Parts: sequence; C-alpha cells; structure tokens
Amino acid sequence: MISVDLARRLVAEGVLWEPRPGDRFMIDQPTLVDDVFWISELTIDVHTYHGQPLLGFNGTTEWALDSVTLDKAVWLPREDQLRELLGHRFVALSRVDGGWRVTVAAAPGDRDFDAADVEDAYALALLSFT
Repeated sequence: MISVDLARRLVAEGVLWEPRPGDRFMIDQPTLVDDVFWISELTIDVHTYHGQPLLGFNGTTEWALDSVTLDKAVWLPREDQLRELLGHRFVALSRVDGGWRVTVAAAPGDRDFDAADVEDAYALALLSFT
C-alpha cells in the first residue's frame, strides 16, 4: 500500500480524488492515522452536502462517526489508479532487487522510479510530473 507520506504529497501537489466504492483512505488525525478505511455502499459511502463531498459512515461501523469532509481524509490510491493517473506516460513496471521500478516517458528520455512498494514507485513517478 502507498505510504501515508507519499499520499499526502500527492494531495499537496494537487492530485484530485473523486471518491468511489473500493477506494482506500485514512483520516488525517493523530488517533486515526493507522486506520485504513474502504469506501463501500454498505459501510462508508459518498454524500454531497452543500456542494461538498462527504464520506458518510453508516451505522454498521464499530464507532459512530457520522461523516468526514475530504480535507480530513487522505486518499490511498491503488496501483491501478496511479497507473491510470500516469496515463500515456507509463512505459513499464518491473521487479528490481528489493522492490519495483516504474518507467515513464519523459523528455529527453525515459525515467525510472524505484521503491520497495509498487504503489510508492508509481506515486514517485506521478509526482515527477506535478
């Protein structure tokens, strides 16, 4: 899974999140930073209130959060979502010692980004274009 630090950097660099079922996120509060949540119509779904998307926690969750605004949540994108964000710039994914390498097309030539976690390698590549 992508590191929280890289996920925060994506937000800081303006990568937008449109929450959908299956998305992972964490709530950026010290007591909740280690908890990962998934959007599901059964437990957490997306609502709009006064034009602002909210992550609504339904009554089946263990603790009673009603909703959280997106500015309090940090999206933890999956490999496929990061690859989609790279779009046509994505060239290859390969295994390297100790992890993964994502290769992207960039001027003047291809660039490689290595990380122990595949999603971190994709995030580093994506951040090079922001």
